[in-house]
Amino acid sequence: MKKKIRVLIVDDSASVRQILTAVLQSDPDIEVIGAAPDPFVAARRIAEEIPDVITLDVEMPRMDGITFLRKLMSQRPIPVVMCSSLTESGSETLMQAMEAGAVDIILKPKIAAADHLAEQSERICQVVKSAAQARLGTRKQVSADRPAGVHEPAKKLTADAMLPPPSGRAMAKTTEMVVCVGASTGGTEALREFLEKMPANSPGIVIVQHMPEKFTAAFAKRLNGLCEMEIKEAENGDPVLRGHVLIAPGDRHMMLERQGARYYVSVKPGPLVSRHRPSVDVLFRSAARAAGTNAMGVIMTGMGDDGARGMLEMHQAGAFTVAQDEATCIVFGMPKEAIAHGGVDRTVPLHQIAPEILAADHRR
Repeated sequence: MKKKIRVLIVDDSASVRQILTAVLQSDPDIEVIGAAPDPFVAARRIAEEIPDVITLDVEMPRMDGITFLRKLMSQRPIPVVMCSSLTESGSETLMQAMEAGAVDIILKPKIAAADHLAEQSERICQVVKSAAQARLGTRKQVSADRPAGVHEPAKKLTADAMLPPPSGRAMAKTTEMVVCVGASTGGTEALREFLEKMPANSPGIVIVQHMPEKFTAAFAKRLNGLCEMEIKEAENGDPVLRGHVLIAPGDRHMMLERQGARYYVSVKPGPLVSRHRPSVDVLFRSAARAAGTNAMGVIMTGMGDDGARGMLEMHQAGAFTVAQDEATCIVFGMPKEAIAHGGVDRTVPLHQIAPEILAADHRR
């Protein structure tokens, strides 16, 4: 019998603990082994039984979540998913949590319309499953009140839900290259390491990182302060320019478009594609359609298969494609699936991705 993923919930809100327990235990692969109101109670619970994953609130009495996370990562690393309300100030704090070793972020679940809760619940469960597979290193009973709509997983949609497949006519090479990047679990720190190596005159880059809305703006702002390239959360109609990076906003799909010799992004709502919004498959398919041989695709750490089909379409359209290798991934799922689909030209360690892009740009 398949072993369940054991989760410890740490949150000072009794209602959040109750809803999150019901949401997680609605998934047959997950078991909630306890719920603690603060880090001190959580520490005692961990001493009794080590969970596979911890969901951790940021603001709590007696000790805040970031301090507890740092102590945990320095002593006994356990995959931690930060659980936060949707606030701008909270977004800044959560970036510190990712630096401290958290593997992902979820929004605090709220009782709302059944469809919304079902979609939110699906993401929460998928994030916890991803976290359970994360490789970390040491750093300096379901009740009758289970929320409606969390039982049946939604049908998994492909990029067809947002735009038709490429026509098969590869775009002739122009003077500019566009780099399209997809990442998920472990991607926030992988993207930071990658982008810090990119010089100010690098080709334009567009990124889909699986992350809730509002947090992508704080993530882009943080990266912009660390990197030579100009980095921002994408807005509909933003041009793709040399020296600039656009990060898809959480809860919106981002597509590459072309008008004459100019590339720009289209940011739109839409259904979950490959169980995500934004979806890497949507970005990659749009790049295959709009840029062809002028595009380069990069797929990085993350669980699942989002991006695998889109990368194959980019490859078939003449784009050069690269996957992060298993040794440097927190979770090797997305690159592994892209390789299995046959859409990857080269597999390289994280530190080699920036040189691959610069070499491809030089070859043009």
